[in-house]
Amino acid sequence: MQPPVSETAPRYCVIVPTYNNHKTLRRVLDSVLQQTGDIIVVNDGSTDSTPEILANYPQITQIHFPQNQGKGKALREGFKKALELGYDYALTIDSDGQHFASDIPAFLASIQTDGPALIIGSRNMAHESVPGKSSFGNKFSNFWFWFETGIRLTDTQSGFRLYPLRLMPQKYMTNKFEFEIEVIVRSAWKGVPVRNIPIEVLYDPSERVSHFRPFKDFTRISILNTVLVTIALLYIKPRDLLRNIQKKGFKRFFLENILESNDSPRTKALSIALGVFIGISPLWGLHTVLVLFLAVLFRLNKSIAWGFSNVSIPPMIPLLVYGSLKIGGLFTGQQTVMPDAFTWAALQENLLQYLIGSFVLATIAAVIFGTAGYLLLTFFSTFRHKK
Repeated sequence: MQPPVSETAPRYCVIVPTYNNHKTLRRVLDSVLQQTGDIIVVNDGSTDSTPEILANYPQITQIHFPQNQGKGKALREGFKKALELGYDYALTIDSDGQHFASDIPAFLASIQTDGPALIIGSRNMAHESVPGKSSFGNKFSNFWFWFETGIRLTDTQSGFRLYPLRLMPQKYMTNKFEFEIEVIVRSAWKGVPVRNIPIEVLYDPSERVSHFRPFKDFTRISILNTVLVTIALLYIKPRDLLRNIQKKGFKRFFLENILESNDSPRTKALSIALGVFIGISPLWGLHTVLVLFLAVLFRLNKSIAWGFSNVSIPPMIPLLVYGSLKIGGLFTGQQTVMPDAFTWAALQENLLQYLIGSFVLATIAAVIFGTAGYLLLTFFSTFRHKK
């Protein structure tokens, strides 16, 4: 039994994007009408009997595209129309019959109980009717969403969703299937809560028509994830880190996020070592991207790793370069000569010596700082627990 919806629930509508789903469209619309009459159907250039079916539903708001433009475009036009009509939320449900409109009250109850959010219906991907390729694609999408936002979800690909229309970003880059990934990532970046609720699902191979083109659409999704990961590493994660420091103040941030975080001394020490290694390595211009990428990949403390990667601040550069040249000379047999100016042209004259020495110095410093950090943090943790 679904939880009841309060009479004070925000105004919502249901958006049904459809393209050549004449076998199931009527059943989907009839089931949604049992929940609400506030429906927007976006006919994405269907070439079957969809227009004739929709002619039997004059009470429903309809948008017709002359040609197929993609699910993302259909959803964006649906959102635009919903805002024009004064709705606060828009539920989206696929027209292929896989979703049950009887789950709609659960979405509404969720925002009443836990507050406004972008809510994604989580399917039971272990169900025998779920195609294997859908399960794999969902796991793939879940991983990248977590990497880009730090939020763990069980289903990021379900089309049964509730969108908080007035909280979401208004501009997007995509129009096809990949839009459903872009919108949740960019909403999360904007600070909109994104969460799952369980829903029922049915895949009937005799009725369901999938318009997902494995090669073209998977390529588009991969390109989008590459762009989103780049933005996350270069801008979003550093931005959030700096905002956190500004909000708490450096002293409180240091205590709460570094010394008193739930990470073990081992994890913190490895984070220190990673930051120092990347900061000293000769990968200039890539330090922030690499340290955040590796910290996320290996589940280390991003704040600590990023902080210690700044060991290569300008005042330290002459010492790091000299130390790298000095150590590199032990391997190449070259004499250590400090350049008059720290330019790329000056380093090119002793490039091999500098590269070898830099990586060796980075490794030595990482081991020293990581070990010292582990000992100090272990002592601090033991002392704190004894108090």
